[in-house]
Amino acid sequence: MQGSVEYAYLFVPLRITTGIESFIVHFYIENMKKTSLLALIILISVMLTAQHGIVYDNLSMHSDILNMERNYAVYLPPDYETSQRSYPVLYLLHGAGDDQTGWVQFGEVLHIADKTIGKGSATPMIIVMPDANSGQRGYFNDLEDEWRYEDFFFEEFMPYVEKTYRIKGEKRYRAVAGLSMGGGGSYMYALHHPELFSSACPLSASCGPINREEMEEHLKWRGWEPSSEEKMEAWHKRHSAIELINDMPDDQKKAVRWYIDCGDDDFLFEGNSLVHIAMRKKEIPHEFRVRNGGHTWTYWRESLPDVLSFVSDAFHQH
Repeated sequence: MQGSVEYAYLFVPLRITTGIESFIVHFYIENMKKTSLLALIILISVMLTAQHGIVYDNLSMHSDILNMERNYAVYLPPDYETSQRSYPVLYLLHGAGDDQTGWVQFGEVLHIADKTIGKGSATPMIIVMPDANSGQRGYFNDLEDEWRYEDFFFEEFMPYVEKTYRIKGEKRYRAVAGLSMGGGGSYMYALHHPELFSSACPLSASCGPINREEMEEHLKWRGWEPSSEEKMEAWHKRHSAIELINDMPDDQKKAVRWYIDCGDDDFLFEGNSLVHIAMRKKEIPHEFRVRNGGHTWTYWRESLPDVLSFVSDAFHQH
């Protein structure tokens, strides 16, 4: 028995994804008598490792618009390093109080994306998670356009990311999703730029001020002092999901695929329900999900596989 193994039975959960891997496994099985068990285990370990994506959560790029370095995280799918193909992209936005690491640390994006892609429920994609917690918190420009985060996102960040990574730079292959404050960003970004996103998935989202009283509370929370009534009214109309939906032209109703998800115990349930009703009245196709749960990471982790599957439907050819 020393130095060789005549027969071996090895049970390993393995998903063969490429032709060369399939050939190698076939070759070693056919030549089991001549191959050491140790070499086979090493080979399969390497192949299993290759089935995992990778996350970088402390990357940065310079913004001239914001005059500072901006951090971001990125998830690269399992075959990114071994292929030359380009991939769809999901911009995944964090909530208030978190940063670009929120979806990595608490949302377990690496594990969930790997698992969902591995099952075939989602197509391999790049997931980009920007920081919106430095400088001023949030995904929008301020009232006076002195802090221009939304301009930074579309004019600097998105072009930088889609040039740095192998991303398919077409609307069909681009989606946006986010939770809470990031859900609000998902609403507004897709409503402001329906020409750029095939799908939008707000989770437990902040839907913008519903009325004047909420607008004043929002300004107070932000510490903003509007220089005029006109500017305050204009900002409100541009950052209220319901206002934007009510004003949506008929030819834009099917421009974006919508997946809205909010727990029945979430304090933002009312706003998302009103958005759902507004979309129904406007005859805008959308998916509206209400599950048991509140404003928690447990809820959002459970939502993420469905989000990845939903956006993949636009990435695929049916």
